[in-house]
Amino acid sequence: MSFFEILKGDTASSARLGLLRFGSLICDTPLFMPVGTLGAVKTLSADEVEAIGYRLILGNTYHLYIRPGDKLIHELGGLHQFSGWKNALLTDSGGFQVFSLKGLTKVTDEGVRFQSHTDGAYHFMTPEDSLQIQQNLGSNIQMVLDEPVEHPCSETRSRIAMNRTIAWAERSMKYFQQNEGSKAGDGNLAKLFGIVQGSVFPDQRRECAERLAELPFDGMAIGGLSVGESNSQMYDMLDISEPCLPKEKPRYLMGVGTPLDLVNGVIRGVDMFDCVMPTRNARNGTLFTWFGKMNIRNKKFEKDRLPIEEGCSCYTCQTYERAYLRHLFRCGESLALRLLTIHNLHFYYQLMAKIRKMIKDEDDLNTLRKELQEVYER
Repeated sequence: MSFFEILKGDTASSARLGLLRFGSLICDTPLFMPVGTLGAVKTLSADEVEAIGYRLILGNTYHLYIRPGDKLIHELGGLHQFSGWKNALLTDSGGFQVFSLKGLTKVTDEGVRFQSHTDGAYHFMTPEDSLQIQQNLGSNIQMVLDEPVEHPCSETRSRIAMNRTIAWAERSMKYFQQNEGSKAGDGNLAKLFGIVQGSVFPDQRRECAERLAELPFDGMAIGGLSVGESNSQMYDMLDISEPCLPKEKPRYLMGVGTPLDLVNGVIRGVDMFDCVMPTRNARNGTLFTWFGKMNIRNKKFEKDRLPIEEGCSCYTCQTYERAYLRHLFRCGESLALRLLTIHNLHFYYQLMAKIRKMIKDEDDLNTLRKELQEVYER
């Protein structure tokens, strides 16, 4: 059976209802992936993440390469066993993190030289090195090394990075094929995704998508967005990229985003998302709800006996009141971070479940988009 199967398309948009298969494990799409940068979704255990409903999470190639090292993780049985995560794993290539080290990197056609953010040691990573690291980690979905660019940047700067991204994708595919049959840590065959770049330049986005579509990737990612451009620019780039991407392969929008972004992305044909937003916001005391954002630090919650959100079925809302959660957070109790994270990840999971049901029932996703727009843009 195929890795990705489209079950139903939306008649009013590019949204699709589908499945990702990792052996006997099936993940419903569209889906959101929690970010487990260092092999853990911050503040939660693997079992807690699974209990919310997630079956696919993301690990960070750069950070795991730096600490504790991909070779050590491989020696200890791979990232699945090392972290206790029994389900599917996606690892990014490390490209975004490396290029975020402003002043500490030097890029050539061969690869990228960078300094570690922990001890200043120099490292050099090629597209082949990135895949070798990911193979050592044993992830189910592996990403090619790409060169994202800052925003704003010149059209010339973006084109150089786009061409380099394509050249690196070709090298990555060759390396991946030479290791045909490479297995993830759970015993299933690993999958390889390409990454579309091109900043906010329509011709470059279109060209990059078309050229990468010629390579036999298992899926396609759209990178280099949500880096400072406007929402309208991001949506424009999705509209331009989507027709150029293979219909039969999953599309992954990297590093996005808000609840409204997720709905807008699905409407434009995106199947997979990841973002630190629900977990990072939880650690700052900000909660996502169906009536908008809530800051649990506010004094108005000091005597509030209600849960975060009435009707929410997450463990936090079923067990604790706003007043208690505010108390924990203001006192610096680590339990607060865990409980708020559980709620936010539950909200994101339920949002994607609602989107999938709406596609299945042929409901208009624009109604959900408008509902979220009213509470998240006011």
